[in-house]
Amino acid sequence: MKDGWHQTARICKSPHFNQRPLNEVSGLVIHNISLPAGCYGLPHIDGLFQGCLDATADASFRELVGLEVSAHFLIRRDGELVQYVSCDDRAWHAGVSTLNGRENCNDFTIGIELEGTDTDPYANEQYQVLAQLTLELFNEYPMLKQSKIVGHCDIAPGRKTDPGDSFDWQRYFGLLVE
Repeated sequence: MKDGWHQTARICKSPHFNQRPLNEVSGLVIHNISLPAGCYGLPHIDGLFQGCLDATADASFRELVGLEVSAHFLIRRDGELVQYVSCDDRAWHAGVSTLNGRENCNDFTIGIELEGTDTDPYANEQYQVLAQLTLELFNEYPMLKQSKIVGHCDIAPGRKTDPGDSFDWQRYFGLLVE
């Protein structure tokens, strides 16, 4: 990492970020995304996070017009790693959220999106890249550890369900062997 940017990720900068108020990274949030839902390998996630999603490309995109969201990373089905926001900055991935009694999880977490849905199994390549990235983040941000990794569903229960039942937490944690 250099200035919070992963050295081998494809960089696709988002305008949807700001400074972390405490300059703290102490949590990691796993999400999923696909645009349109259940469709993979398309450019629409980049468009959403960059604020230039073509709302005419799919009827479901109309509800996303004007939405200002981002994540630090996206791991595509084929294992491609994309970075939108420096890990040193606050990406807008969690929304209204609470982790261990602390609100505004964007302030202190890194958001990683997996291209997928709550119900489709994630690809082997995604687990491999996610585990490698996680270990690199552990090395870069000493407050991060396995016990501080959660799903979006854990910080926004009742509002969010991702990464869903299809995400194999045991498999992922088993890959975090240092």
